[in-house]
Amino acid sequence: MANIKSAIKRNRQNEKRRLHNRVLRGSTRTQIRRARLAIENGEKETAAEEVKQAVIKLDCASAKGIIHKNNAARRKSRLMKQLASIEK
Repeated sequence: MANIKSAIKRNRQNEKRRLHNRVLRGSTRTQIRRARLAIENGEKETAAEEVKQAVIKLDCASAKGIIHKNNAARRKSRLMKQLASIEK
């Protein structure tokens, strides 16, 4: 445990940020899962909307530094590729 006042404050801030990031990362994962389920079920309109929401969540997480920008780009690319496969 930290003894210095500034280190104690830094620990509090880190914990608060960790919990906030965890919520955002979890909601992003949930949205991606919903999009994949819609794609697997072959629901074109629903899948398109879910993928759109997943892309928004990924962009938000990437902009805030919760996930790396290349990680977000890779996930978006894979989702779009899966979506395109059911639209054929």
